[in-house]
Amino acid sequence: MAHPELVLANGTIHTPSGPFQGDVAVRDGRIAGIGSFPEAARTLDCTGLDILPGVIDSQVHFREPGLEHKEDLETGSRAAVMGGVTAVFEMPNTSPNTDSEMRVHDKLERAHHRMWCDHAFYVGATADNAEELARLERIPGTAGVKIFMGASTGSLLVAEDENLRRVLQNGVRRVAIHAEDEERMNARKELRVEGDPSSHPVWRDDESAMLATRRILRLARETRRPIHILHVTTPAELELISRHRDIATCEVTPQHLTLAAEDAYPRLGTFAQMNPPIRSGAHRDGLWHWLRQGVPDVIGSDHAPHTRQEKDKPYPGSPSGMPGVQTLLPLMLDHVANGRMTLERLIDMTSAGVQRVFGLVGKGRIAVGYDADFTVVDRKGSFTVTEDWVESRCGWSPFTGMELQGRVIGTILRGHFAMWEGQLGNEAVGEPLRFVGCL
Repeated sequence: MAHPELVLANGTIHTPSGPFQGDVAVRDGRIAGIGSFPEAARTLDCTGLDILPGVIDSQVHFREPGLEHKEDLETGSRAAVMGGVTAVFEMPNTSPNTDSEMRVHDKLERAHHRMWCDHAFYVGATADNAEELARLERIPGTAGVKIFMGASTGSLLVAEDENLRRVLQNGVRRVAIHAEDEERMNARKELRVEGDPSSHPVWRDDESAMLATRRILRLARETRRPIHILHVTTPAELELISRHRDIATCEVTPQHLTLAAEDAYPRLGTFAQMNPPIRSGAHRDGLWHWLRQGVPDVIGSDHAPHTRQEKDKPYPGSPSGMPGVQTLLPLMLDHVANGRMTLERLIDMTSAGVQRVFGLVGKGRIAVGYDADFTVVDRKGSFTVTEDWVESRCGWSPFTGMELQGRVIGTILRGHFAMWEGQLGNEAVGEPLRFVGCL
């Protein structure tokens, strides 16, 4: 082999065969070899560090176009690479919604070499575009179709079974689902207590989530369409999904694995408000139980920033959502350090799992021929989350003040340094992700 352009030397490399102490070599943006490479154009000593496959966050809201005062594709992706994330799937509830070929292309053009990480964009399903979705989901650079069953996201709401069925009948790729039952939530609106965000999970209760999940599983089976249920918050849903593994995959978020209502609402108020809600400590423990049973496939951040001014509005006038792309890996590394999960399981849920669920091409593992995407971490290092570390335009995090065990050292994207030791790379080189079925 000709000399590699880059060698990450003497690290613990997490390969599909397990951890390997040694070097990983890069040529032309791809992994060229795993072993020992004494000669290279550039060698970086990674002694004492873990080299993970590039972390993929398969659920972010970067707010562009239309809501750039909260975030844009540049600031959101900068937060991503500062937190060790090499690729993101971005959601369609922007303004205007991403629900047509023109709007997908608009996002892809805005993103090109302005985003610091690789990216794909979801197409939002509506009652009006259902018949076009088989074509729209095949646009290169799309992550597939996203359905909001509840959450009142304007025209992106598809609440009735008849329209859900039409969406699922058009296309073949796995459909991502926000599963909360609109009808039940509308009926329970009077349970919201003015000025009390702890009433949020009372209003959007377990049954709102369970009803929607039960309905979409039934429709997925009827239409023979694979689905991916986002941000699952109740142990009962995970138990149900475990009985439908042939058609359903699912996601949990770091915040639902970390925060509990008893502490979060008194301490953070509306800054802990999101959909579906942060629930009780018992719910959180139940999610961990099912994670250890192997049920959730991926961890996504559901990064959904709002300004402080917006979040400061009294509940329920305050918007739901919190930033999270930059804290996803640090929070989960801390859970690994505290024995709640293994590093292997975390790697699977942030790389190989995403690849398997969505049919990503060339990503998700450290293997020859795959893209040279690496997330380099120091598991022994610790740091405190501070506001000046937060790169999101919103400027806050529900996790500020937390001391976390495990520090992200570097984010390498197809051999380019997107971030190293807290410093951004020279240029944004983000490219669209590629998927089986729409190459």
